[in-house]
Amino acid sequence: MTLQKKATLISSSVAALLTLIKLAVGIASGSVAVLASAIDSVLDMFVSIFNYFAISNSEKPADKNFNYGRGKIEAIASVLEGSIITISGLFLLYQAIQKAINGEVSTYIEVSLIVMIISLIITIWLVLYLNKIAKITKSMVIKADALHYKTDVYTNISVLISLILVNLTGYELIDVIVGAGISLFIIYSSYELIHDGILILLDKALDEEIVNDIVKAINSEEVVNTFHLLKTRESGNKTFVEVHLVFNCVITLVSAHEVTNRVENKIRNIDKSRNWIINIHMDPYDDFETNDNIEDKILNK
Repeated sequence: MTLQKKATLISSSVAALLTLIKLAVGIASGSVAVLASAIDSVLDMFVSIFNYFAISNSEKPADKNFNYGRGKIEAIASVLEGSIITISGLFLLYQAIQKAINGEVSTYIEVSLIVMIISLIITIWLVLYLNKIAKITKSMVIKADALHYKTDVYTNISVLISLILVNLTGYELIDVIVGAGISLFIIYSSYELIHDGILILLDKALDEEIVNDIVKAINSEEVVNTFHLLKTRESGNKTFVEVHLVFNCVITLVSAHEVTNRVENKIRNIDKSRNWIINIHMDPYDDFETNDNIEDKILNK
C-alpha cells in the first residue's frame, strides 16, 4: 500500500471517530459551535474516503486510453472537496443564525469541553502526519486533506474558547458568533482547494522559479544553440516538461542524444522529490520562426 493510500485510510478512521464523538455531544448539548465542528468532521470523513478512491485511480499506469495517466483525478477531487466544504460552511452559518433567532440554550458544557480537548490533540497529530506525507509524495489530495484538518485545529480551538466563555458568562450569543465565524472560515479555506484544482485542470505552468531553473539547465550546455516551445505542467504526482533544443546541423545524433540526457538529469536534480516526465525534441536548426502554428508562437512571446 502506498503512503498516499495509507494516509487517507488513517485520516478517514480518525474523522469517523471524531464525528461520532462530536455529533453525540453536539446534539445532546445544543451547542451550535460543537455541532459545526461535528458536521465539519462528517464532511472530512467522506472527503478522506473519496480521496482514497481518487488516489487509487490516479496511481494507475498510463494505457492506450489514458496516455498521460489519470493524475488529474486528484485535481478533480480537490475541486469537489472545496465545493462540498463551501456548502457545509453555508449550512453551518444557517444553523448559527437559526440558534440566534430561536434563542436555544447549550447544555452539557463540561462534557463538551473534554470532547473538544481530545479532538484538538488528535487533530493536531493528524495534521502533522498528513503534512509529512504531502511533502514526501507531492500529492495534491493529501495536501488538501492536511488543509482540511488544519482548519479543524482552528475550529476546535475556537469551539473550546466559545464553550469556556459560555460556561463563565452564560451568554449564548458567544456560541452563535463563534459558530458563524467557523462557518465563514471554512468557506474561506475552501477557496484554495478549488483554485489550485482548477489551475491543474487547466494545465497551468510550473512556478516561475522552477521554470527559470529549467532554462538554466538548458543554457548550461554550450552545444545547445537555443530552444523553444518550453512547456511545463503538473498532473497528480507527475511533473511534465516538453522542449525543443536546437543544435548545430553538423552534430551527430549520438552527441545530441548525450546532451539531451545531461539536460534531463539536470532538470531532475532541480527537485529530486518530483516524478519528472521529460520529453525533449532535437532540432538541427531553429525552425521556430518558420513554424506556422500560431499557438506555438504565442507561447514563446
